[in-house]
Amino acid sequence: MDRARFHALVAEALDEIPEPFHSHLQNVAVVVEDEPDDELMRDLGLDPQRDALYGLYDGVPLDERGAADDLLPDRIAIYYRPLVRDFRTPTAIRREIRKTVIHEVGHLFGLDDDDIEAEGY
Repeated sequence: MDRARFHALVAEALDEIPEPFHSHLQNVAVVVEDEPDDELMRDLGLDPQRDALYGLYDGVPLDERGAADDLLPDRIAIYYRPLVRDFRTPTAIRREIRKTVIHEVGHLFGLDDDDIEAEGY
């Protein structure tokens, strides 16, 4: 899958997030990157040679913020190469992009991996 189509699928997944959740994404930068570097993978407790990372939320979850917090925008990275490497068909890639975007947005709302995975993401 080419990058333009991949970017379009990420945008579609973001557009599908319903209100009231979608309005909280105004100060979130969602970017597509090639893949996470080995140092990041190790920092997350992952083996760069064995594990895959499809997305990453970087920020302060909404439920941990104070009213006076002056924070930089949150950031969600969606990783192109691991997704197209592990999911071969356009349908499978689209499904996994959507799942990854929702998973990372869940972290914005303070959900941990277990909570998100319990919801199927």
